[in-house]
Amino acid sequence: MKHFEPYVSNTIAGTSNQFIFSTKTDTSRVFYKITKGGSYNYSLIFTNTIDSTYADGSRCQKNVVCGSWEILDARVARVRTDIDFTSEKALNELNNSLTDFYSLTFDGNKEKRVAPAEIFASDEIELELNEGEYLCLELTYKGEIIPYHEEAIIPICKKSDTCWHLHKQMPLPAMVGIKRAVKAKIGFIGDSITQGIGVPLNHYTHWNAIVANNLGNEYAFWNLGIGFGRANDIASLGAWYNKALQNDILVLCYGVNDIMQGFSASQVKNDLKTTVQALKNAKKKVILQTVPPFDYNEEQNARWCEVNSYIKNELSQIADYVFDVVPYLGKSEKEPNLAKYGGHPNEQGCQAWGQALYNAIKDII
Repeated sequence: MKHFEPYVSNTIAGTSNQFIFSTKTDTSRVFYKITKGGSYNYSLIFTNTIDSTYADGSRCQKNVVCGSWEILDARVARVRTDIDFTSEKALNELNNSLTDFYSLTFDGNKEKRVAPAEIFASDEIELELNEGEYLCLELTYKGEIIPYHEEAIIPICKKSDTCWHLHKQMPLPAMVGIKRAVKAKIGFIGDSITQGIGVPLNHYTHWNAIVANNLGNEYAFWNLGIGFGRANDIASLGAWYNKALQNDILVLCYGVNDIMQGFSASQVKNDLKTTVQALKNAKKKVILQTVPPFDYNEEQNARWCEVNSYIKNELSQIADYVFDVVPYLGKSEKEPNLAKYGGHPNEQGCQAWGQALYNAIKDII
């Protein structure tokens, strides 16, 4: 995937392709909090294939090729940090005050016609942002079968007449890429818990944000978590897996959705082994986590226990390291399958998880 090779991610937001929509013509904006401040060459990299299965799979599945659509205009702006994105009034005041935009081009052109399954990137543009500020991307687009992220927890808004409203249906870059040297590229990959669902909009306090903050800017971090994502999705070794391959180190957290959707323990174990073995064969360092608690019923709990036993006793022989999340997220020793901080861990749970994981892996990264 040549477009990704020169770049590393510069945000810990998770916005991979999850679902599809169509529109005649819309203008939308998304706001990414920047990880590493400074002046860098940026390129926004897009993919036109769905990465994972949505919900029960009846409406959208892994590796679905999206259709032809068009970008009519693209531009970016630097945004200050003191914004309440949950307030419609503040959101409109911000959007109406933004004036210092820089145009983006694609192979020298203002417009871009996107082909099915295409991977493409904006031309490089030098931008200077401070750490913690936001990169605002504005796109005007149209088409059928456009990818988007229904469960995004960063600010995305659409223009309607003279007003802006929070709205998810916008094609998002797979990576906010910058050119810089790093010690290693670290990818966090898993389901909604990895994406960050459970913490409030725009808070950046999910568990892998805690790990990234502790490890620091010698590394680059790419959040590839997706709501409803399954081990069965990445084990297909398709679109999602190919993004994982762009990293040096993968931190995996899978299994909740497989169990909740009725996959057998044998299937989940096979999918996890397929994924870990493929990544190891590709010379990647793999840090595998056990399946988190999720208030499982009796039958689900039996599969959960079997899968976690397999991770700790068998996959630990293949992965570089296995981290057991259960002691930090389970309700108690007697009820480890019940989620102490909610099935999607809240900020307190993510802090406990992220800090414990950082302490465990800081010397092996």
